[in-house]
Amino acid sequence: MTMTRRTFLAGASVVAIAPAFPAFLRRAHAATTLTLGHGAVPGNPRALAAERFAALVLEKTQGAVRINIAGAEQLGSDAAMLTSLRTGVLDFSINSQGATAAVAPELNALGLPFLFRDPAHALAILKGPIGNELAERLQKRGLVALDWWDNGVRHVTNSKRPILTPPDLAGMKIRVPADAMLMDVFRALNASPEQIAFGELYLALQQGVVDGQENPLANIASSKLYEVNAFISLTGHVWQSNPFLMARMAQGKVGQPELAAIREAAVEAGLMQHQLMHDTNEKLAQTLQDFPGVKINEVDRPAFQQATSAIAEQWKKKPFGGLITQLMDQAAQ
Repeated sequence: MTMTRRTFLAGASVVAIAPAFPAFLRRAHAATTLTLGHGAVPGNPRALAAERFAALVLEKTQGAVRINIAGAEQLGSDAAMLTSLRTGVLDFSINSQGATAAVAPELNALGLPFLFRDPAHALAILKGPIGNELAERLQKRGLVALDWWDNGVRHVTNSKRPILTPPDLAGMKIRVPADAMLMDVFRALNASPEQIAFGELYLALQQGVVDGQENPLANIASSKLYEVNAFISLTGHVWQSNPFLMARMAQGKVGQPELAAIREAAVEAGLMQHQLMHDTNEKLAQTLQDFPGVKINEVDRPAFQQATSAIAEQWKKKPFGGLITQLMDQAAQ
């Protein structure tokens, strides 16, 4: 089902004023329909796994719950979807780490530069006490963490020159998402970070509003950012998650067996998403360099690590500094 933000909000208003019927009566007569919003374009691993999630929910609930998917920011930006989740207007969102961290600042800890060896390392840590603690922090803000999906390792692209060492970024206008940690990373690299919505990024790069941006290879390819940023530098400065979130109020729309099936489906589809992200990035590291005009280069990784090394100590001074220390200790093991 194709859904726009206008029709979604209009429909939500009708639901809000409709009479409340017992859950068992609703399920006896019709399937419960829930809405999932995300910002990924068609073909992106997140979009493909979202479709798998919807299919699994339908299967596991024997048709009692159906999922409508609205991708590619049809329901607004990640920040807007988080507001809709917290007010109960939206049921699910596979959101971005930076936008979610604006609601639960503790999630910024995951974005420390060069913290994880690879995505598998990060995801393994999130399956343990760190992930549980972050889920508890989200719960207090009206958000239920169903799973942690993989948004990949981020790299820099630009339209001017290869980025080999940190001085190559000096003064360059680099788009970053609404993410406090990424802002600090690029300030430490003497770049000028600019916040622009992802849906507006291609045009901003094309028109020279910013010189470059940073994203995982999967996002760079699926949104064709290489068409307007021919230089791709494999900085690997940060790994980020895609928190799969459910509105706390949405839990009341289904029974406990259906809620358990939804949780299982999120984790099962997440395993598919993790593998898709891994396979896509492995393939793109080889194939992107064959695209006309695209130039891919490695960077002096130790130099970037040194240039951003002070960020962790700065963030340890935050109210959740203990979590930063705990996460760094686990990541070092």
